[in-house]
Amino acid sequence: MRRLFWLAMGITIGALVVRKLSAAAEKMTPAGIGASIAAGLRDVADAIGDFGADVRDAMSERELELRAGTGLDAPLPEAGDAAALRRGAHAADS
Repeated sequence: MRRLFWLAMGITIGALVVRKLSAAAEKMTPAGIGASIAAGLRDVADAIGDFGADVRDAMSERELELRAGTGLDAPLPEAGDAAALRRGAHAADS
């Protein structure tokens, strides 16, 4: 019984080692290297896309802060107010 156990254990370990070695050998083929490079480029492209999205979010947030600080989002003056602004403050005094 003991020998049967060790035989089964040896077969199992041998099968696992062969599978690992064949997977490592597959990675060393030109197709495997190309797949690794493609996966790396996809990761870089995803990181660049995430960085761009973060920059756009921060940019729009900062634009809202600047608009609020400078009053650019204030309502436009009415038609009568605009005419008074064109004449100037001194013309309205007379």
